Amino acid sequence: MKHKKYLFLFIIIPLLSFSTHKYYLSLTQIKFKEEAKSVQIIINVFMDDIEKALNEDYNIDLQLTTKKELENNDVFFEKYLKSKLAFKVDNLSKDFKYLGKEYEGDLVFFYLEIENIPSVKSIDISNKILIKHFPEQQNLIKSKVGNKNKSVLLSKDNYQEKLTY
Repeated sequence: MKHKKYLFLFIIIPLLSFSTHKYYLSLTQIKFKEEAKSVQIIINVFMDDIEKALNEDYNIDLQLTTKKELENNDVFFEKYLKSKLAFKVDNLSKDFKYLGKEYEGDLVFFYLEIENIPSVKSIDISNKILIKHFPEQQNLIKSKVGNKNKSVLLSKDNYQEKLTY
């Protein structure tokens, strides 16, 4: 009987603790494509999190991946991303072009591009995606310029960083 108690304490309780905690994380991948003279950006976020944020911010009902999904949802995605992301390349503010999105499992992938970039020495990024709705949100940034890779983890208290190559 005593062994069953220990088995419960050491196996069951830790397993239960893993299922009750939700992590809030996005991934932003930035890559400079010299031949295209552009900075290409892919952002992936959890579908339920971005849906909640946009529904609350814009008073809409996206219903992603259902038959009732809003047809013009790209308008809201673009507006949201433009309000939460900012980039500087070599200390100059740059607007990005929203190219679209894809769904894969429980993730939404956003595709962005900054055009007419002949070279990159530094990228400043400000990323406030989902922070208003999820204070524990963390936004991982991974970048590649030439053969140099840089990564940084941004959060509510530290949502901007300069990456130098």
